[in-house]
Amino acid sequence: MKITKSLNGTNLNVALEGRLDTTTAPELEQALKESMDGANELTMDFAALDYISSAGLRVLLSAHKTMMKKGGMKVVNANEMVKEVFDVTGFADILDIA
Repeated sequence: MKITKSLNGTNLNVALEGRLDTTTAPELEQALKESMDGANELTMDFAALDYISSAGLRVLLSAHKTMMKKGGMKVVNANEMVKEVFDVTGFADILDIA
């Protein structure tokens, strides 16, 4: 999985490419921990994300909890398969998905 991060003022943008699964979730978790301190808003761009597993969902939930105390988090450009995972797991009701 490829992670691309950019901080625009206090808005952290994180774009993911590939698969967010048991193998790659710890990498994303570490990248977010390193980057969220100066951010009040987090935008997760899933335009190039092919797959998300329960391990990836756990990292998203943790990031969501942290960012809700600061300002917010949104997910953008998720494909239909990722949106279906969000729907089935109830994450569609928790996350701000644009």
